[in-house]
Amino acid sequence: MKIKVRFYEELNDYLPFDLKKKEFEIEIKENSKVKDILKFFKIPEKEVHLVLVNGQNSFLDKELKEGDRVSIYPVFETININPIKIVNERRVKESILYKKEKDFSICLVCERKCKIKEGRMGFCKTRINIDGKIYTLIYGEISSISINPIEKKPFFHFYPGTMALTVGSWSCNFLCPWCQNYDISKRAENIGRGKFISPEEFIEIMDKYKCDGTSISFNEPTLLFEYSVDVFKLAKKKNYYNTFVSNGYMTEETLNILIDSGLDAINFDIKGNKEFVKKYCGADVEKIWRNIKIAKKKGIWVEIITLVIEGFNDKEKDIREIAKRVRDEVGEETPYHLTRYYPAYKFNTPPTSVERLEILRNIAKEEGLLYVYIGNIPGHRYEDTYCPNCESLLIKRFGFEIIENRLKDKKICPDCGKEIDIII
Repeated sequence: MKIKVRFYEELNDYLPFDLKKKEFEIEIKENSKVKDILKFFKIPEKEVHLVLVNGQNSFLDKELKEGDRVSIYPVFETININPIKIVNERRVKESILYKKEKDFSICLVCERKCKIKEGRMGFCKTRINIDGKIYTLIYGEISSISINPIEKKPFFHFYPGTMALTVGSWSCNFLCPWCQNYDISKRAENIGRGKFISPEEFIEIMDKYKCDGTSISFNEPTLLFEYSVDVFKLAKKKNYYNTFVSNGYMTEETLNILIDSGLDAINFDIKGNKEFVKKYCGADVEKIWRNIKIAKKKGIWVEIITLVIEGFNDKEKDIREIAKRVRDEVGEETPYHLTRYYPAYKFNTPPTSVERLEILRNIAKEEGLLYVYIGNIPGHRYEDTYCPNCESLLIKRFGFEIIENRLKDKKICPDCGKEIDIII
């Protein structure tokens, strides 16, 4: 039978020269298992950190079937560090969500739900199993920090004109080969090289620079789950707002804990249709839609974004379907951002054309969405907010800067009196 196999990073060293490519097809016997692929290429099992079969975590003894897609990842070098030393580090903290099984423990922070054996790490490489307990390796481990306009997230209808202290760490739980922040999201090997900022220090920085709220962003914030919970609780005591900019692949329990801890707003990234997200991100987009609906139902402010890559996720029927689901499952008042892609990481496709974004924006409007924006094109008229009733200009922007805001005092269009869906 035929299966498709993809090897990553250092494992390519085991392959013959003519097989060193991203993905290829091999023929194996019926009832073969994942470990038979390793034998075929003479790859030691100890060199394998993680196996995905059709995007799902799997063990080496999993039986394969015709057409399966197998991705094999190498062992991450830092799993050999002294476990006694590691649990005493400030950036290492026992996870809030995991479940012990006989031969492994299951991380329950994101929907990958990695089954992690003793001394091994999960998919994102930020979680390790030590004596059956799952620890995060990046509690307070900050790779990037800056004070940003809330519009940069982007949030266009959530306290416009305010500033958020924004932090990120390392790694990601998605595979996106076009990642715009790949210098931190694809650099799990840098764990331990960031700056440690305690939750208390985080709040002190906010006080000092007179920020209005928090934003966990840059790389996937779900990886900073435990840290976010502690930061959010402290921020709420001082009446700061709390935000997430996320791919939305956390478990329901993780999302509920974040909400209970003081999360106010999330920008969810819908990268495309089911097939696109499965192929390029290794994820189930329905889990993201589920979380969007949960957040909305619980009163969290929701905005949604799609990075449009021409020739990949820009089919008009797909954007129309996303717009329909936003309208029907989240609400017509939900801001939807269509942002311009630029070449990054492993993708060298040309930047998305302005004309294409405008066509897709019109399609989303046709489906009844009231606020549809075009992003990553400073000065474009569709980065501004217009009244959905009389079309008067309400908020004029240039990039992340607000040039004029006619909604400073109340959420009502000054020209026609329509109530605008915005938090000010």
